[in-house]
Amino acid sequence: MFRSRPYRYLFLAAILVPSLVCGQETPQDSLPQLFDTIEHAVYKPVISLSYGVLNFLGDVQNSQKTASIGDPGVMIGVSSFLGQKHNFVANFNYFQGQISGNSYSYSDISRNLNFKTSLSAIGVNVEYRFGHLFPKEALVRPYLSLGLETVVFSPKGDLKDASGNTYYYWSDGTIRDMEETGGASNLLYRDYGYETDLRLKEREEFGLGAYNQWALSIPVSAGFHFRIDKRAFFSLGVSYHHTLTDFLDNVAYEGTSIQGNKGNDSYLFTHLSVHFDLFSKPAVRQVDLLYADLDFDPLFFEDEDNDLVLDVFDHCPGTPAGIAVDSAGCAYDSDLDGVADYLDQEANTKPGAWVDDEGVTVTEEEFLSIIQHRNIAMPRDEVDAYMTLIVNNYRLASASEIPERYKPLDSNGDGYISFEELLKTIDQYFDFQLDLSLDELRQVNEFFFSQ
Repeated sequence: MFRSRPYRYLFLAAILVPSLVCGQETPQDSLPQLFDTIEHAVYKPVISLSYGVLNFLGDVQNSQKTASIGDPGVMIGVSSFLGQKHNFVANFNYFQGQISGNSYSYSDISRNLNFKTSLSAIGVNVEYRFGHLFPKEALVRPYLSLGLETVVFSPKGDLKDASGNTYYYWSDGTIRDMEETGGASNLLYRDYGYETDLRLKEREEFGLGAYNQWALSIPVSAGFHFRIDKRAFFSLGVSYHHTLTDFLDNVAYEGTSIQGNKGNDSYLFTHLSVHFDLFSKPAVRQVDLLYADLDFDPLFFEDEDNDLVLDVFDHCPGTPAGIAVDSAGCAYDSDLDGVADYLDQEANTKPGAWVDDEGVTVTEEEFLSIIQHRNIAMPRDEVDAYMTLIVNNYRLASASEIPERYKPLDSNGDGYISFEELLKTIDQYFDFQLDLSLDELRQVNEFFFSQ
């Protein structure tokens, strides 16, 4: 310990400065990096949004049907891969839209019909993306899908104008406010309001219309996916929905006042979809190799006793297999008697007690006898424990009375200057807390050994 404080500061600086210089961080960009591809990456569901047009295929249908002209429809979907090869995808969809139909006839004016119904559907389908033929990185991939859904509908008809006048179709192609009997009539024009509940009209006027306004449907889809990047793509496709009902247009082979053809109704949905993978973790991860440019000795990573503590840090090598160890590699010693729990034949030994090799309490004489019969030197930790016991439990009578000058150094007043009191005196001297000269400090040391 230094007598002057400036020397202490210089000593402290000599320790800290090299640490500060060596502790500067390496710029992140200069570190070697590894891009590791995860073999079976975890993919979260993909969100999709679709918009398109619908065309009805049934008894009351438009004369022209094209992929770009029809009734609007939107669909929200959630999809997830099936299996690790990602060849199949499960899609869960919610659909909202409407379909309509208008048929005209000059020869049979009873076949001038129209309807419009809203459609709501919830369904699931399995999609095949031809992964066996097209790689995952392909910019364009075809797909096919087959599924099952529930469709809810409610057909309405445009049978009256805004003033409540009923439409009557004449053979000359006009619409008038009375039947074609040759009398005076007024021309009417459709307002496409679809104000009449067709099922209710069937029930009230004909005692028919006893059909459910929901049905199962089997959608079959085909199209192409176009990749934008790893987390987004869009698709163009068409879906054919074959429903298990013949009442979407309120014209059926049986059960309605106007008889239609045999067979159930269906419709087409031509759509553009965008898909976003917002939640999946990346399939390629970047790993910073902090020490990739260094060569390590293989011995540095050895663990001879397999206790999961490397040999260079293991304070207790040779731990038996299956024994729990602490961070230093030593078996746990709950009562701190120096004998590991798996060898200890006496649990909860009292603090400071002497124990034999099996952790059983013995007297000091028995302990010294054990050491002699070992014919080996006492381990350092046992020496420390032995000295601690002597210091705490034994006091030698002073051979002479403490000089008056040094009595303040006997802090516990037992008439004996202990080793701790001597060390405390030396520390206080170098900390300028005692008014002693160096010669007097030597006298205190000599008195301690003369006791």
